[in-house]
Amino acid sequence: MNIKRHKKVQRYLRFYYNNYGFYQPYQVLIDGTFCFSALKEQINVREQLPKYLHGTVKMLTTRCVIRETELIAKKAEGALTILKQFGVHECGHKDPILGSKCILSMISKKNEKHYIIATQDRDLQEKIRLKAGVPLLYLHNKSPILDKPSKASYTKAGSSMDANFMFISKTQNETLKNIKKALGVEEKVEEQKVIIKKKKTKNPNPLSCKKKKKKPGEKKNGKKENSIIDGKIKKKKKPKPTTNILNSDAK
Repeated sequence: MNIKRHKKVQRYLRFYYNNYGFYQPYQVLIDGTFCFSALKEQINVREQLPKYLHGTVKMLTTRCVIRETELIAKKAEGALTILKQFGVHECGHKDPILGSKCILSMISKKNEKHYIIATQDRDLQEKIRLKAGVPLLYLHNKSPILDKPSKASYTKAGSSMDANFMFISKTQNETLKNIKKALGVEEKVEEQKVIIKKKKTKNPNPLSCKKKKKKPGEKKNGKKENSIIDGKIKKKKKPKPTTNILNSDAK
């Protein structure tokens, strides 16, 4: 068997063991539909179930289930042969009833006898999932499958755990306090210290510390430099002296 499948099965069985008191040998209550599917898929139920559940298994059925399978013996003759190999648990029905109804009556409200139900009947499977603490087993692709615990099983297990916790805490709370006082380990309520946060000195805004960018025609002292036009420096022409012009006119 696959390691992942094995771990999953063991986890589910541990859940039922811890919360609903399941133990070995596991009592598997089998109906005619399960035997018919096992015959069709050529599965040896007696060999496969103990290997799959990794423990000792008691395979059981009821007289009502046998009687129902006998009525359709022509179609399920081999299934009836397999079914009659298992032990018969007394269901208490004088007149035979439907196999599904008989199995539901065997579970009752609390499933006190810790039955694991093995069936291929879809309607019966849905009804079992509504009951807490009832494991469901079915066949899929030539291998047995233990169904994941239902929501009803999880919710009931969770509520019972909460109830036990509340009961223990209320009854033993005072005794625990007395023991703590006697041992000198009484809990002290620490005063909440007010932590004053120091204001951190903020650095100046880096944008304000940036140097001023030079304009293209300005020197460091504020005077304009020679203007540049198309990559060439254009020098300003110096004005000609006026004295030479006056002298020339006089001559």
